[in-house]
Amino acid sequence: MKASYIAWCAVMVILLAEAVEVSTAVTCSPTQLSSCVSAITSSSPPSQLCCSKIKEQKPCLCLYLKNPNLKKFINTGNARKVASTCGTPFPKC
Repeated sequence: MKASYIAWCAVMVILLAEAVEVSTAVTCSPTQLSSCVSAITSSSPPSQLCCSKIKEQKPCLCLYLKNPNLKKFINTGNARKVASTCGTPFPKC
């Protein structure tokens, strides 16, 4: 009886851990960074919306950098400066 209860608890912990991961998953969508275009293409500071979107999309930045169509926009000094200003430096991919 005690062993089955421990096994049941272990299964519940695993299921809850997986549920937490699913709920914190990010949908990678480069269009989410559209609020950052003016800051990336000029010297204007990033908006609060831009910074929140960069932080939200941070797990996706390496994916974007591997995409040749996106890399030319994202792999720039200005884009890195905007991310750094937002407190979200680019990850090392």
